[in-house]
Amino acid sequence: MSSFKKELVSLEKDFEEKNIHVFTLGGFKLWRSTRFVKNKEWGRDKTIQLFQFFISNRFRHGVHKEQIIDQLWETASDRDFKVALHGVNKILEPNRPSRQESKYIIRQGLSYHLNKNKIWIDVEQLEKYIALANRSSQENSQIAKKAYRKAIELYEGIYLPNRIYEDWSSEERERIQVLILGAYLSLAELTLKNKPLETIRLAQRAISIDPCWEDAYRIQMEAYLLRGNRPQAINTYRKCQDILNKEYGIQPLPDTQKIMKKIIQI
Repeated sequence: MSSFKKELVSLEKDFEEKNIHVFTLGGFKLWRSTRFVKNKEWGRDKTIQLFQFFISNRFRHGVHKEQIIDQLWETASDRDFKVALHGVNKILEPNRPSRQESKYIIRQGLSYHLNKNKIWIDVEQLEKYIALANRSSQENSQIAKKAYRKAIELYEGIYLPNRIYEDWSSEERERIQVLILGAYLSLAELTLKNKPLETIRLAQRAISIDPCWEDAYRIQMEAYLLRGNRPQAINTYRKCQDILNKEYGIQPLPDTQKIMKKIIQI
């Protein structure tokens, strides 16, 4: 078995090996073992916010308590933080002895961070699949295709949609959107030659996420050309042209215009 295949199998098993499963795409959900944790079990919204903050900052090895309070709440006290943290720990480990340190939320003095290696998180898994696909695309396109599809399956919608107006979640939301758009386009490129219809479908899904993603229009035009559907290729260019003009007052890039000239000359 190749190293890429082993990595894919390992990623597929990851869900079964973790006790806590967190879903952030299209809506927030948390499962403990096989039990769904209902919103009312979290108690205060501050508890959910704190946990979601830890998810959004899972790459950081420690955020000071005062920074957390400042970024999350306009008016909150040290007591509010302690209550919210206690609530998070209670959700994650309801049977943990009171004097025992949490294995999920790591405390270092007055700084805290999520032990992301102990928790299955959809965005973390999505990123791992995409990283594997990117690395394997040149050597093993079949593994790459499978990994891209796994990532796409995980994408149920934008990151934490109930926090779209929160500054602390915006960077992660934008980063994930770029990642998933890249996955759609990379998979579309891998399927272009043999399955242009799938390429068209993938490009359309990317456009539904970001109507101004010009790369998606461009590869869709190429797929229509391979299918011999010149009118649809032209129509795709015009849609791209209209949306870019409407949103930004700009014309399509030279690479896109080059494909259009090619279509006209056919």
